[in-house]
Amino acid sequence: MKSSLTLDQKYDFYERSVQNAEGEVSFMQDEFKRFYGRKPHTLREDFCGTGAISCSWVEQDKRCEAYGVDLDPEPIEMGKKRHYSKLTKSQKERMHYREENVLKTKAPKVDVICAFNFSYWIFKSRKQLLQYFKTVRKSLNKQGIFYLDIFAGPESQKLVTDTKKLEGLTYYWECQHFNPFTHDCTFAIHFRDAKGKKHENVFTYHWRMWMMPELRDILAEAGFSKTVAYWEGDDGDGGGNGEFSPAEDVENCDAWVSYIAALT
Repeated sequence: MKSSLTLDQKYDFYERSVQNAEGEVSFMQDEFKRFYGRKPHTLREDFCGTGAISCSWVEQDKRCEAYGVDLDPEPIEMGKKRHYSKLTKSQKERMHYREENVLKTKAPKVDVICAFNFSYWIFKSRKQLLQYFKTVRKSLNKQGIFYLDIFAGPESQKLVTDTKKLEGLTYYWECQHFNPFTHDCTFAIHFRDAKGKKHENVFTYHWRMWMMPELRDILAEAGFSKTVAYWEGDDGDGGGNGEFSPAEDVENCDAWVSYIAALT
C-alpha cells in the first residue's frame, strides 16, 4: 500500500531518523586530516539521496566542493528544495547534483568519496562490488579516502523490528527477510506520525548484507593500500555514544553500526 505521506514529510522523517550530515562531514574531515595532515576539499557522495552530506560539506569552507551522485531524480529534487535552496550563492556554485550511475559518473577526481546508509549493498555479487570499488579507487586523488558504513551483529539477521522514538515521530527499522546462505535481505522503514498514524514501507531495501572481513578483502583487491575499521564508544547505558575510533579486536554485540575508511 502506498504511503500517504507527502514527499516533504517522507524525506523530513527519513533525515530526522537516520541522518546526521554535519556529524558525518566532521568525521570524514577529521579522519582525513589525521591520516594526511590536511583538510580535504572535494567530496563525491555516492547514492546521495537528497545530498544532505554534500550540501553540508560545501558549507564548511569556501574551498570545499561537492558532487552528489544518484540515479533517482526524486530525492535529488527534494534535496534541491530542502538543502540546496538554503545555500549561499557561493556555496551553490560549489555544490553539484549529478543524476548518474555511480559506476559511470563523470564527476572529477576528489579527495573523499562516501557511500553511506549501506547503499552499496545494492551490489549483490562480489564481481559487481569489486567493479564499484575499483571505480571509486580510480576516482580518488593521490591522497584520498573512501568511507563506507556497515551494520551487522547476530540480531541484524533476525526478522525483528527496532523502534526509535523522536519528538512527534516514531521510526521503525524492520528486517523482513534474510537468507543465511546468500545474505540476500529485505529491510523496510516505517513511521508513526504525531497524530498516531503509522505509515508502512515508506522505504524498502533489497540488499546483500556484506560482512566486515569480506569488504576489507575486496577493497584491498580493488587497489586500496589500507583499510581502517571503526568501533563506536559506549554511552554507559549499553548503547553507543556516537563517537567512533579505529579498532580491530571488538565485542560481539547483538547489533552494531560502524565505518570503514579505505585509503589510496
